Amino acid sequence: MPANTTLMLQAKRSPLRPFFPIIYVRGYAMTQSEIAATVATPYMGFNLGATKMRQDWKGKPLRYIFESPLIRLMKDYGYRDVYSQGSEISGRIPERSVIIHRYYEQADTEIGSGKVPSIEEAARGLRELIHAVRRQVCGDDPERLDEFRVYLVAHSMGGLVCRCFLQNDAVSSPEDRALVDKVFTYATPHNGIEIAGINVPQMLGLWDMNNFNRTRMAEYLGLPAAERVDSLGGKFDPNRFFCLVGTNHRDYDVALGMASRLAGEMSDGLVKIENATVQGAPRAFVYRSHSGPYGIVNSEEGYQNLVRFLFGDVRADGELEVEALPLPPAVRKAHEKGRKVRASYYFEATVSPRGAATYKLSERRKETFSAVLRKFDEMLMPQRAELDRPRWPVLFSVYLDRTRITTGEKLVFSIELAVSTTGYTLDGRLFLDEHIPGEYLFRDTLTIRAGRDAEGWSVRFNRSDEAWGENPGSLATRDASGWSIPLSSKKGFKATLRLRLANWNQAGP
Repeated sequence: MPANTTLMLQAKRSPLRPFFPIIYVRGYAMTQSEIAATVATPYMGFNLGATKMRQDWKGKPLRYIFESPLIRLMKDYGYRDVYSQGSEISGRIPERSVIIHRYYEQADTEIGSGKVPSIEEAARGLRELIHAVRRQVCGDDPERLDEFRVYLVAHSMGGLVCRCFLQNDAVSSPEDRALVDKVFTYATPHNGIEIAGINVPQMLGLWDMNNFNRTRMAEYLGLPAAERVDSLGGKFDPNRFFCLVGTNHRDYDVALGMASRLAGEMSDGLVKIENATVQGAPRAFVYRSHSGPYGIVNSEEGYQNLVRFLFGDVRADGELEVEALPLPPAVRKAHEKGRKVRASYYFEATVSPRGAATYKLSERRKETFSAVLRKFDEMLMPQRAELDRPRWPVLFSVYLDRTRITTGEKLVFSIELAVSTTGYTLDGRLFLDEHIPGEYLFRDTLTIRAGRDAEGWSVRFNRSDEAWGENPGSLATRDASGWSIPLSSKKGFKATLRLRLANWNQAGP
């Protein structure tokens, strides 16, 4: 079956949409004792909650009860598990079921063979599980069998098991992959794991750690050997593959904090931010660690991104087109005298829906080492940077749900946006004499109001650092690429926020 036919099947309209069965694929268990502890639990981590949250990147922990993704899916959306009387249900199950891929069970020395499955073996088991769930949900009804799809939700290495199933032609066929509607990964090392800046060696077979070596990954992902292995290889639509990225390396305490120290900043304590996404896929960034009390799976941020991606009805993307990046007066004078000036810039963006007092859908900030970094030449002089076109910063991809609106009829969300410089270099030397660290070129909070009528979307915006956010604001200009929101500051910064809105989980544009 051609790849484009596969992608069409994946997005096929179904009356069951958006409440398909969910299969959860857990992450890596390193030692035999960890495998035993994993196998001893019915839900393999998807049932873990939390009682504390960070107020912000450096704030004091606050008491906040998050019951777990599993419990919340049951409470909020009517999902259920598939266990009864001590075993999995063998007969019919409802569409709204959560199934755990228990691929580590065979590695248990008491109820399994004691042999740890390879990534390929775990992926083949996933294929078999998907087909088994399809039979249990649909029976022999040809129409339901045709409509059936499943969601894959995975943590860490579980996302690599899902990718092996989706990408490796020796593991699955295009027809198998077409049964997957969407994939959501938490903190998956899509481009491998680095220890002290070095990719895990292929020879490191101890505890199967070589699963995170890029050469080995290319083998089980069906990709050619390369420096990066974060491509779906045309086997699955990246727009239906969401990557949630953790940015809190401080609270990952595995191995007495050694893993966090080796991974360093710009990571979740184990996976580097730059290695936690798939090329072309939507992604969000949250201040959560790889696991633990402040872990990414057992978090409100993780849950809100999950359910909006699976069940929401609107996708919103933001990209910033920069027109002017002003220089401080002293640097400008030096530039006018012919001195060579170089600069890079941080772009910070935090997105929250109205009423979200306890979470943010995406948070890219300097303090969490997750801000978008761009060089001046990449944006305003692309030819000098050897680029065909400007490399504008992509700020966010978030999903919203109009069924959750409690006030009025419009979707309302905020974007905290800030632009600053890393510093200025004059003739190859860092300019420090008059530079004020932390100085912003632009900083404001935009309140976005989006509504639909018979003619389509309309978007209004308000710069709520200067006016109350409840004001209706100004009408955004629409063109072929979406909506344009002009931004400027008294320092001379100028840019245009390009906002795109699209229907999600429904027919129509």
